[in-house]
Amino acid sequence: MTFTKEYLQELNKATVTILAICDAINSDAKTISELNELLPQKGDNKLLLKAEKIFVSDFIFVFSKVKNLSEKAQFGLAYYYDAIRNHHFANENELENLNKLVATNAFKSHFNKIVQDNILFDLDKSKTYLLNYLKQNKHSKFEEVKQAFHTFLNLVCEFDVQKNQNTNDILGIDFTIHNATEVEDDSLEKVLEELNGLVGLENVKKDVAELVNLLKVQKKRTIQGLKNIEITLHTVFLGPPGTGKTTVARLLGRIFKHLEFLTKGQMIETDREGMVAGYVGQTATKVDAIVNEAKGGVLFVDEAYALSQNLGNDYGGEAVNTLLKRMEDFRDDFAVVVAGYDEPMQVFIDSNPGLRSRFNRYFHFNHFSPDELFAIFEIYCKKSDFIITEEAKEKLKDTFELLYEKRDDSFGNARVIRNIFEKCIQKQANRIVKIKRVTKKALRTLTEEDIPEPIETVEQVFYKNKNNE
Repeated sequence: MTFTKEYLQELNKATVTILAICDAINSDAKTISELNELLPQKGDNKLLLKAEKIFVSDFIFVFSKVKNLSEKAQFGLAYYYDAIRNHHFANENELENLNKLVATNAFKSHFNKIVQDNILFDLDKSKTYLLNYLKQNKHSKFEEVKQAFHTFLNLVCEFDVQKNQNTNDILGIDFTIHNATEVEDDSLEKVLEELNGLVGLENVKKDVAELVNLLKVQKKRTIQGLKNIEITLHTVFLGPPGTGKTTVARLLGRIFKHLEFLTKGQMIETDREGMVAGYVGQTATKVDAIVNEAKGGVLFVDEAYALSQNLGNDYGGEAVNTLLKRMEDFRDDFAVVVAGYDEPMQVFIDSNPGLRSRFNRYFHFNHFSPDELFAIFEIYCKKSDFIITEEAKEKLKDTFELLYEKRDDSFGNARVIRNIFEKCIQKQANRIVKIKRVTKKALRTLTEEDIPEPIETVEQVFYKNKNNE
Protein backbone atom coordinates (compact mmCIF):
# COMPACT_ATOMS: atom_id res chain seq x y z
CA MET A 1 0.00 0.00 0.00
CA THR A 2 1.39 3.40 -1.02
CA PHE A 3 -0.17 6.45 0.60
CA THR A 4 -0.77 9.53 -1.56
CA LYS A 5 -1.07 13.18 -0.66
CA GLU A 6 -4.77 13.07 -1.60
CA TYR A 7 -5.39 10.08 0.70
CA LEU A 8 -3.69 11.85 3.60
CA GLN A 9 -5.87 14.91 2.99
CA GLU A 10 -9.00 12.71 3.04
CA LEU A 11 -7.83 11.06 6.27
CA ASN A 12 -7.19 14.47 7.80
CA LYS A 13 -10.67 15.66 6.85
CA ALA A 14 -12.34 12.53 8.27
CA THR A 15 -10.35 12.82 11.51
CA VAL A 16 -11.04 16.53 11.96
CA THR A 17 -14.76 15.84 11.42
CA ILE A 18 -14.76 13.22 14.17
CA LEU A 19 -12.87 15.50 16.56
CA ALA A 20 -15.32 18.35 15.92
CA ILE A 21 -18.30 16.11 16.68
CA CYS A 22 -16.60 14.70 19.78
CA ASP A 23 -15.87 18.25 20.93
CA ALA A 24 -19.61 18.99 20.80
CA ILE A 25 -20.40 15.79 22.75
CA ASN A 26 -17.78 16.69 25.37
CA SER A 27 -19.69 19.88 26.16
CA ASP A 28 -22.55 17.68 27.43
CA ALA A 29 -21.33 16.79 30.93
CA LYS A 30 -24.21 14.37 31.54
CA THR A 31 -23.41 12.33 28.42
CA ILE A 32 -19.70 12.11 29.24
CA SER A 33 -20.43 11.11 32.84
CA GLU A 34 -22.88 8.39 31.83
CA LEU A 35 -20.53 7.08 29.14
CA ASN A 36 -17.71 6.75 31.63
CA GLU A 37 -19.95 4.85 34.02
CA LEU A 38 -20.45 2.24 31.27
CA LEU A 39 -16.73 1.75 30.64
CA PRO A 40 -15.29 -1.32 32.42
CA GLN A 41 -12.05 0.39 33.32
CA LYS A 42 -9.61 -1.73 35.26
CA GLY A 43 -7.82 -0.65 38.40
CA ASP A 44 -8.73 1.82 41.14
CA ASN A 45 -7.76 5.02 39.35
CA LYS A 46 -10.57 5.57 36.89
CA LEU A 47 -10.06 8.33 34.34
CA LEU A 48 -12.81 10.58 33.00
CA LEU A 49 -12.40 9.86 29.30
CA LYS A 50 -13.67 12.22 26.63
CA ALA A 51 -15.58 11.18 23.53
CA GLU A 52 -12.57 11.15 21.19
CA LYS A 53 -10.75 8.60 23.40
CA ILE A 54 -13.85 6.41 23.71
CA PHE A 55 -14.04 6.50 19.92
CA VAL A 56 -10.64 4.73 19.85
CA SER A 57 -12.23 1.78 21.64
CA ASP A 58 -15.01 1.65 19.05
CA PHE A 59 -12.46 1.61 16.23
CA ILE A 60 -10.35 -1.08 17.87
CA PHE A 61 -13.41 -3.25 18.40
CA VAL A 62 -14.20 -3.13 14.67
CA PHE A 63 -10.58 -3.68 13.69
CA SER A 64 -10.46 -6.72 15.98
CA LYS A 65 -13.23 -8.29 13.87
CA VAL A 66 -11.54 -7.66 10.51
CA LYS A 67 -9.41 -10.53 9.22
CA ASN A 68 -5.95 -9.72 7.91
CA LEU A 69 -5.99 -6.09 9.04
CA SER A 70 -4.14 -4.13 6.37
CA GLU A 71 -1.31 -1.65 6.83
CA LYS A 72 -3.77 0.98 5.59
CA ALA A 73 -6.13 0.27 8.48
CA GLN A 74 -3.27 0.17 10.97
CA PHE A 75 -2.00 3.50 9.68
CA GLY A 76 -5.51 5.01 9.87
CA LEU A 77 -5.91 4.10 13.53
CA ALA A 78 -2.37 5.29 14.33
CA TYR A 79 -3.10 8.57 12.55
CA TYR A 80 -6.27 9.16 14.56
CA TYR A 81 -4.57 8.10 17.80
CA ASP A 82 -1.68 10.52 17.29
CA ALA A 83 -4.17 13.30 16.55
CA ILE A 84 -5.88 12.89 19.94
CA ARG A 85 -2.88 11.79 22.02
CA ASN A 86 -0.13 14.01 20.67
CA HIS A 87 -2.21 16.68 18.86
CA HIS A 88 -0.25 15.78 15.74
CA PHE A 89 -1.28 15.22 12.13
CA ALA A 90 1.10 13.33 9.84
CA ASN A 91 2.82 15.75 7.49
CA GLU A 92 1.78 15.20 3.88
CA ASN A 93 5.17 16.56 2.78
CA GLU A 94 6.84 13.49 4.32
CA LEU A 95 4.93 10.87 2.33
CA GLU A 96 8.03 8.93 1.29
CA ASN A 97 9.13 8.48 4.89
CA LEU A 98 5.58 7.62 6.00
CA ASN A 99 5.28 4.90 3.38
CA LYS A 100 8.57 3.40 4.52
CA LEU A 101 7.63 3.69 8.19
CA VAL A 102 4.42 1.66 7.90
CA ALA A 103 6.32 -1.43 6.75
CA THR A 104 8.77 -1.34 9.67
CA ASN A 105 8.70 -3.38 12.88
CA ALA A 106 8.82 -0.11 14.80
CA PHE A 107 5.48 0.94 13.36
CA LYS A 108 3.91 -2.46 14.03
CA SER A 109 5.14 -2.19 17.60
CA HIS A 110 3.59 1.30 17.80
CA PHE A 111 0.28 -0.04 16.51
CA ASN A 112 0.28 -2.91 19.01
CA LYS A 113 1.01 -0.43 21.79
CA ILE A 114 -2.06 1.60 20.81
CA VAL A 115 -4.18 -1.53 21.11
CA GLN A 116 -2.53 -2.48 24.39
CA ASP A 117 -3.08 1.04 25.73
CA ASN A 118 -6.74 0.28 25.31
CA ILE A 119 -6.79 -2.83 27.51
CA LEU A 120 -8.68 -0.83 30.17
CA PHE A 121 -11.74 -1.69 28.02
CA ASP A 122 -13.03 -5.26 28.12
CA LEU A 123 -13.69 -5.55 24.39
CA ASP A 124 -14.73 -9.18 24.59
CA LYS A 125 -17.90 -8.33 26.46
CA SER A 126 -19.05 -5.33 24.47
CA LYS A 127 -19.58 -4.08 20.98
CA THR A 128 -19.13 -0.33 20.68
CA TYR A 129 -19.45 2.08 23.57
CA LEU A 130 -19.97 5.52 22.08
CA LEU A 131 -22.19 4.41 19.18
CA ASN A 132 -24.35 2.10 21.29
CA TYR A 133 -24.78 4.68 24.05
CA LEU A 134 -25.84 7.39 21.60
CA LYS A 135 -28.22 5.00 19.85
CA GLN A 136 -29.85 3.67 23.01
CA ASN A 137 -30.31 7.15 24.45
CA LYS A 138 -31.59 8.57 21.15
CA HIS A 139 -28.88 11.23 21.39
CA SER A 140 -29.09 14.10 18.90
CA LYS A 141 -25.52 13.37 17.72
CA PHE A 142 -26.07 9.66 16.96
CA GLU A 143 -26.69 9.97 13.22
CA GLU A 144 -23.80 12.43 12.87
CA VAL A 145 -21.40 10.15 14.77
CA LYS A 146 -22.58 7.09 12.84
CA GLN A 147 -21.93 8.83 9.52
CA ALA A 148 -18.47 9.99 10.63
CA PHE A 149 -17.64 6.48 11.89
CA HIS A 150 -18.77 4.98 8.58
CA THR A 151 -16.72 7.49 6.57
CA PHE A 152 -13.56 6.77 8.56
CA LEU A 153 -13.91 2.98 8.37
CA ASN A 154 -14.73 3.09 4.68
CA LEU A 155 -11.58 5.14 4.16
CA VAL A 156 -9.14 2.94 6.08
CA CYS A 157 -10.56 -0.60 6.11
CA GLU A 158 -11.03 -1.21 2.39
CA PHE A 159 -14.62 -2.30 2.82
CA ASP A 160 -17.90 -0.42 3.01
CA VAL A 161 -19.64 -1.01 6.33
CA GLN A 162 -22.87 0.38 4.93
CA LYS A 163 -22.99 -2.51 2.44
CA ASN A 164 -21.41 -5.16 4.64
CA GLN A 165 -24.21 -6.90 6.52
CA ASN A 166 -21.71 -8.93 8.50
CA THR A 167 -20.19 -5.73 9.85
CA ASN A 168 -23.65 -4.44 10.77
CA ASP A 169 -24.25 -7.62 12.76
CA ILE A 170 -20.88 -7.33 14.48
CA LEU A 171 -21.48 -3.74 15.53
CA GLY A 172 -25.10 -4.10 16.49
CA ILE A 173 -25.61 -0.84 14.59
CA ASP A 174 -27.50 -0.54 11.32
CA PHE A 175 -25.21 1.56 9.13
CA THR A 176 -27.92 2.32 6.60
CA ILE A 177 -28.38 6.06 7.03
CA HIS A 178 -31.94 6.65 8.12
CA ASN A 179 -33.96 9.82 8.47
CA ALA A 180 -34.37 9.81 12.22
CA THR A 181 -37.14 12.41 12.26
CA GLU A 182 -39.37 10.83 9.65
CA VAL A 183 -42.92 10.29 10.87
CA GLU A 184 -44.81 7.19 9.79
CA ASP A 185 -48.14 7.74 8.05
CA ASP A 186 -47.35 11.44 7.82
CA SER A 187 -49.15 13.69 5.33
CA LEU A 188 -49.32 17.34 4.32
CA GLU A 189 -52.76 17.59 5.88
CA LYS A 190 -51.46 16.21 9.17
CA VAL A 191 -48.57 18.69 9.27
CA LEU A 192 -50.84 21.65 8.52
CA GLU A 193 -53.23 20.48 11.21
CA GLU A 194 -50.35 20.44 13.71
CA LEU A 195 -49.32 23.93 12.61
CA ASN A 196 -52.82 25.33 12.94
CA GLY A 197 -53.15 23.67 16.36
CA LEU A 198 -50.27 25.73 17.77
CA VAL A 199 -51.17 28.56 20.13
CA GLY A 200 -51.06 32.01 18.50
CA LEU A 201 -48.68 32.59 15.55
CA GLU A 202 -51.55 33.73 13.32
CA ASN A 203 -49.34 35.73 10.95
CA VAL A 204 -46.85 32.83 10.69
CA LYS A 205 -49.66 30.40 9.90
CA LYS A 206 -50.86 32.78 7.20
CA ASP A 207 -47.35 33.07 5.73
CA VAL A 208 -46.91 29.29 5.69
CA ALA A 209 -50.32 28.78 4.06
CA GLU A 210 -49.42 31.24 1.30
CA LEU A 211 -46.06 29.55 0.77
CA VAL A 212 -47.76 26.15 0.55
CA ASN A 213 -50.18 27.50 -2.06
CA LEU A 214 -47.29 28.93 -4.07
CA LEU A 215 -45.37 25.65 -4.02
CA LYS A 216 -48.48 23.65 -4.97
CA VAL A 217 -49.07 25.87 -8.01
CA GLN A 218 -45.38 25.69 -8.96
CA LYS A 219 -45.61 21.91 -8.90
CA LYS A 220 -48.73 21.95 -11.13
CA ARG A 221 -47.03 24.30 -13.61
CA THR A 222 -44.03 21.95 -13.77
CA ILE A 223 -46.33 19.01 -14.51
CA GLN A 224 -47.88 21.00 -17.37
CA GLY A 225 -44.46 21.82 -18.79
CA LEU A 226 -44.67 25.53 -17.94
CA LYS A 227 -41.72 27.64 -16.81
CA ASN A 228 -41.39 28.59 -13.16
CA ILE A 229 -39.55 31.30 -11.31
CA GLU A 230 -36.90 30.02 -8.92
CA ILE A 231 -38.32 29.84 -5.40
CA THR A 232 -35.96 29.77 -2.46
CA LEU A 233 -36.86 27.67 0.56
CA HIS A 234 -34.29 29.51 2.68
CA THR A 235 -36.07 31.58 5.31
CA VAL A 236 -35.40 34.09 8.07
CA PHE A 237 -37.33 33.70 11.34
CA LEU A 238 -37.46 36.95 13.32
CA GLY A 239 -38.62 37.19 16.90
CA PRO A 240 -37.91 36.67 20.60
CA PRO A 241 -37.14 33.30 22.20
CA GLY A 242 -39.83 30.80 23.11
CA THR A 243 -42.23 31.78 20.32
CA GLY A 244 -42.19 28.51 18.37
CA LYS A 245 -39.46 29.14 15.80
CA THR A 246 -37.84 25.71 16.20
CA THR A 247 -41.22 23.97 16.10
CA VAL A 248 -42.26 25.76 12.90
CA ALA A 249 -38.90 25.00 11.25
CA ARG A 250 -39.45 21.30 11.97
CA LEU A 251 -42.94 21.48 10.46
CA LEU A 252 -41.59 23.30 7.40
CA GLY A 253 -39.19 20.44 6.71
CA ARG A 254 -42.07 17.99 6.65
CA ILE A 255 -44.16 20.33 4.48
CA PHE A 256 -41.36 20.71 1.92
CA LYS A 257 -40.95 16.93 1.83
CA HIS A 258 -44.67 16.28 1.18
CA LEU A 259 -44.63 18.87 -1.60
CA GLU A 260 -41.56 17.08 -3.03
CA PHE A 261 -39.24 20.08 -2.74
CA LEU A 262 -37.06 18.13 -0.24
CA THR A 263 -36.35 14.40 -0.24
CA LYS A 264 -36.22 13.71 3.52
CA GLY A 265 -37.69 16.63 5.44
CA GLN A 266 -35.69 16.24 8.65
CA MET A 267 -34.76 19.31 10.69
CA ILE A 268 -31.24 19.61 12.14
CA GLU A 269 -30.70 22.34 14.71
CA THR A 270 -27.41 24.12 15.32
CA ASP A 271 -25.94 27.45 16.44
CA ARG A 272 -22.61 29.24 16.41
CA GLU A 273 -21.00 26.66 18.70
CA GLY A 274 -22.06 23.86 16.38
CA MET A 275 -20.51 25.55 13.32
CA VAL A 276 -17.43 27.48 14.45
CA ALA A 277 -14.22 25.77 15.59
CA GLY A 278 -11.27 27.25 17.41
CA TYR A 279 -8.57 26.31 14.93
CA VAL A 280 -7.73 27.09 11.33
CA GLY A 281 -9.30 24.65 8.89
CA GLN A 282 -11.72 23.03 11.34
CA THR A 283 -14.66 25.41 10.89
CA ALA A 284 -15.30 24.48 7.25
CA THR A 285 -15.15 20.79 8.19
CA LYS A 286 -17.55 21.36 11.06
CA VAL A 287 -20.03 23.16 8.77
CA ASP A 288 -19.69 20.47 6.10
CA ALA A 289 -20.50 17.76 8.65
CA ILE A 290 -23.71 19.39 9.84
CA VAL A 291 -24.79 20.33 6.30
CA ASN A 292 -24.35 16.71 5.23
CA GLU A 293 -26.56 15.68 8.14
CA ALA A 294 -29.23 18.22 7.12
CA LYS A 295 -29.06 17.55 3.38
CA GLY A 296 -32.50 16.62 2.09
CA GLY A 297 -34.07 18.59 4.92
CA VAL A 298 -33.85 21.82 6.90
CA LEU A 299 -30.83 23.21 8.75
CA PHE A 300 -32.07 25.49 11.55
CA VAL A 301 -29.42 27.98 12.73
CA ASP A 302 -30.50 29.61 15.99
CA GLU A 303 -29.15 33.05 16.92
CA ALA A 304 -27.46 33.09 13.53
CA TYR A 305 -26.29 36.70 13.99
CA ALA A 306 -23.65 35.38 16.41
CA LEU A 307 -21.77 34.11 13.35
CA SER A 308 -21.05 37.68 12.23
CA GLN A 309 -20.09 39.08 15.63
CA ASN A 310 -16.44 39.95 15.95
CA LEU A 311 -15.11 37.80 18.79
CA GLY A 312 -11.37 38.32 18.36
CA ASN A 313 -9.66 35.40 16.61
CA ASP A 314 -12.95 34.49 14.98
CA TYR A 315 -13.93 32.01 12.27
CA GLY A 316 -17.60 32.99 12.04
CA GLY A 317 -17.06 34.49 8.60
CA GLU A 318 -15.56 31.21 7.40
CA ALA A 319 -18.66 29.39 8.69
CA VAL A 320 -20.98 31.76 6.80
CA ASN A 321 -19.02 31.48 3.55
CA THR A 322 -18.86 27.69 3.78
CA LEU A 323 -22.60 27.53 4.45
CA LEU A 324 -23.34 29.80 1.48
CA LYS A 325 -21.29 27.57 -0.80
CA ARG A 326 -23.12 24.45 0.39
CA MET A 327 -26.48 26.20 -0.09
CA GLU A 328 -25.49 26.67 -3.71
CA ASP A 329 -24.06 23.15 -4.09
CA PHE A 330 -27.21 21.51 -2.71
CA ARG A 331 -29.75 24.13 -3.75
CA ASP A 332 -32.18 21.50 -5.12
CA ASP A 333 -32.44 19.52 -1.87
CA PHE A 334 -31.49 21.70 1.08
CA ALA A 335 -33.20 24.49 3.03
CA VAL A 336 -31.68 26.78 5.65
CA VAL A 337 -33.68 28.64 8.29
CA VAL A 338 -31.77 31.30 10.24
CA ALA A 339 -33.40 32.66 13.39
CA GLY A 340 -32.96 35.32 16.04
CA TYR A 341 -33.95 38.75 17.31
CA ASP A 342 -35.21 41.23 14.70
CA GLU A 343 -32.51 43.91 14.63
CA PRO A 344 -29.40 41.69 15.03
CA MET A 345 -30.74 39.35 12.34
CA GLN A 346 -31.25 42.21 9.91
CA VAL A 347 -27.68 43.37 10.55
CA PHE A 348 -26.52 39.77 9.99
CA ILE A 349 -28.34 39.42 6.65
CA ASP A 350 -27.05 42.81 5.48
CA SER A 351 -23.47 41.92 6.44
CA ASN A 352 -22.95 39.63 3.45
CA PRO A 353 -24.26 40.04 -0.13
CA GLY A 354 -24.58 36.26 -0.39
CA LEU A 355 -26.93 36.20 2.58
CA ARG A 356 -29.04 39.02 1.15
CA SER A 357 -29.43 37.23 -2.17
CA ARG A 358 -30.36 33.86 -0.69
CA PHE A 359 -32.67 34.94 2.14
CA ASN A 360 -35.65 36.98 0.92
CA ARG A 361 -38.45 35.25 2.83
CA TYR A 362 -39.14 36.49 6.36
CA PHE A 363 -41.47 35.06 9.02
CA HIS A 364 -42.20 37.28 12.03
CA PHE A 365 -42.81 35.65 15.43
CA ASN A 366 -44.44 37.94 18.00
CA HIS A 367 -44.60 37.73 21.78
CA PHE A 368 -47.53 35.65 23.01
CA SER A 369 -50.44 37.65 24.45
CA PRO A 370 -51.56 37.04 28.09
CA ASP A 371 -54.41 34.81 26.88
CA GLU A 372 -51.99 32.83 24.70
CA LEU A 373 -49.55 32.44 27.60
CA PHE A 374 -52.39 31.04 29.70
CA ALA A 375 -53.38 28.68 26.88
CA ILE A 376 -49.79 27.39 26.79
CA PHE A 377 -49.89 26.81 30.56
CA GLU A 378 -53.12 24.83 30.11
CA ILE A 379 -51.44 22.67 27.47
CA TYR A 380 -48.65 21.81 29.91
CA CYS A 381 -51.28 20.91 32.50
CA LYS A 382 -53.20 18.69 30.09
CA LYS A 383 -50.08 16.86 28.95
CA SER A 384 -49.05 16.18 32.57
CA ASP A 385 -52.56 15.34 33.85
CA PHE A 386 -53.19 18.41 36.03
CA ILE A 387 -56.31 20.52 36.49
CA ILE A 388 -56.53 24.13 37.74
CA THR A 389 -59.02 25.60 40.20
CA GLU A 390 -60.82 28.81 39.20
CA GLU A 391 -58.94 30.79 41.88
CA ALA A 392 -55.64 29.47 40.56
CA LYS A 393 -56.63 30.44 37.02
CA GLU A 394 -57.29 34.04 38.09
CA LYS A 395 -53.92 34.25 39.82
CA LEU A 396 -52.16 32.85 36.75
CA LYS A 397 -53.91 35.31 34.46
CA ASP A 398 -52.80 38.19 36.69
CA THR A 399 -49.24 36.85 36.45
CA PHE A 400 -49.34 36.63 32.66
CA GLU A 401 -50.79 40.14 32.33
CA LEU A 402 -47.90 41.52 34.37
CA LEU A 403 -45.32 39.52 32.43
CA TYR A 404 -46.72 40.79 29.14
CA GLU A 405 -46.62 44.40 30.34
CA LYS A 406 -42.99 44.05 31.43
CA ARG A 407 -41.85 42.05 28.38
CA ASP A 408 -38.69 42.96 26.51
CA ASP A 409 -36.84 41.41 23.57
CA SER A 410 -35.31 38.74 25.80
CA PHE A 411 -38.58 37.62 27.39
CA GLY A 412 -38.74 33.83 26.94
CA ASN A 413 -42.49 33.42 26.30
CA ALA A 414 -43.28 29.65 26.27
CA ARG A 415 -39.97 28.88 27.99
CA VAL A 416 -40.95 31.14 30.88
CA ILE A 417 -44.35 29.46 31.09
CA ARG A 418 -42.67 26.06 31.29
CA ASN A 419 -40.58 27.28 34.23
CA ILE A 420 -43.64 28.69 35.98
CA PHE A 421 -45.50 25.41 35.45
CA GLU A 422 -42.63 23.45 37.03
CA LYS A 423 -42.53 25.91 39.95
CA CYS A 424 -46.28 25.37 40.51
CA ILE A 425 -45.80 21.58 40.50
CA GLN A 426 -43.03 21.96 43.07
CA LYS A 427 -45.20 24.12 45.34
CA GLN A 428 -48.08 21.66 45.00
CA ALA A 429 -45.78 18.80 46.01
CA ASN A 430 -44.61 20.71 49.09
CA ARG A 431 -48.25 21.28 50.03
CA ILE A 432 -49.71 17.80 49.58
CA VAL A 433 -46.74 15.92 51.02
CA LYS A 434 -48.03 17.00 54.45
CA ILE A 435 -51.43 15.40 53.83
CA LYS A 436 -51.72 11.90 55.31
CA ARG A 437 -54.31 10.52 52.88
CA VAL A 438 -53.94 12.02 49.43
CA THR A 439 -56.66 11.45 46.86
CA LYS A 440 -56.16 11.15 43.12
CA LYS A 441 -57.98 14.46 42.66
CA ALA A 442 -55.64 16.18 45.13
CA LEU A 443 -52.63 14.88 43.22
CA ARG A 444 -54.02 16.33 39.99
CA THR A 445 -55.22 19.71 41.25
CA LEU A 446 -53.30 23.00 41.26
CA THR A 447 -54.83 25.41 43.75
CA GLU A 448 -54.33 29.12 44.30
CA GLU A 449 -51.81 28.24 47.02
CA ASP A 450 -49.66 26.45 44.45
CA ILE A 451 -49.31 29.49 42.20
CA PRO A 452 -46.40 31.81 43.07
CA GLU A 453 -47.32 35.44 43.73
CA PRO A 454 -47.50 37.40 40.45
CA ILE A 455 -45.10 40.13 41.59
CA GLU A 456 -42.63 37.53 42.85
CA THR A 457 -42.73 35.67 39.51
CA VAL A 458 -42.24 38.86 37.48
CA GLU A 459 -39.28 39.92 39.62
CA GLN A 460 -37.63 36.51 39.24
CA VAL A 461 -38.17 36.34 35.47
CA PHE A 462 -36.78 39.77 34.69
CA TYR A 463 -34.03 39.55 37.28
CA LYS A 464 -32.78 36.43 35.46
CA ASN A 465 -33.11 38.16 32.09
CA LYS A 466 -31.11 41.14 33.35
CA ASN A 467 -28.33 38.88 34.66
CA ASN A 468 -28.20 36.96 31.36
CA GLU A 469 -27.64 40.08 29.29
